[in-house]
Amino acid sequence: MSDQRRKAFKTALQMSSQLLWVMGLVVGLGGVYLLMKYSQGSLFFSNTYITMPAILALGSAAVLLVDGFLGSCLSIKESTFLQGLFVYLLVVVFCLQSSASALAYFYSVKLDSEMAPLSGLFHNYTGRSLDRVSQAVDATQQQLHCCGVHNYTDWHETPWFNRTGGLFVPHSCCNSTFPHCNGSVDQPWQLYTQGCQVRLEASFQFVLSFIFWCGPVLFLVEVVNFLVVAQLMRDQTFIEYHILHKN
Repeated sequence: MSDQRRKAFKTALQMSSQLLWVMGLVVGLGGVYLLMKYSQGSLFFSNTYITMPAILALGSAAVLLVDGFLGSCLSIKESTFLQGLFVYLLVVVFCLQSSASALAYFYSVKLDSEMAPLSGLFHNYTGRSLDRVSQAVDATQQQLHCCGVHNYTDWHETPWFNRTGGLFVPHSCCNSTFPHCNGSVDQPWQLYTQGCQVRLEASFQFVLSFIFWCGPVLFLVEVVNFLVVAQLMRDQTFIEYHILHKN
């Protein structure tokens, strides 16, 4: 390989390595966002396995950042060992991100069953400020602009609603555009109309889909890096050894 062509491949490796850094930040962002969403609504899920795509995505992001650094080094200094390590880490990233994408798709399909405890939490609502369940329900309704599991009428079946004389839903159900809303069921237009389950599923579907689609994009970036470094490895200049003769 001519020096000019080899220099062109090294420049391509430098640019593709920077793409690995970018993908590492993007994949890591998806993992962090999923963990943040889960921490806010962990009571609404039947198990913690939904965090597995996030953990794998964060692991993939960490390896991507390291591999991007190796690629940048290889674009400056040639090393057979670092080239082999670079390719090995590309394979590790592929395995991690493929697993993250597969799990993200799996849990996006099972979100409805994963949120089975949601109805029970609304049923156990007490309205007390120190009650963890009540805090989670109120925070969810205020942040997601929702009321009840499917709509505000779900509150009619709860013990808390009966204790209010069947007149009010929690104040967190009030639409923020009505400052004088007190949660009265006689004024349903002042309440959020959409249920919290739909809103929760939509927010988790977004981040799970984000992690899933990172897989194919990352695969294309890895293929480019693999082809460039493979070309450099194929035309690697090997040191010639000679037999030393005694005088």
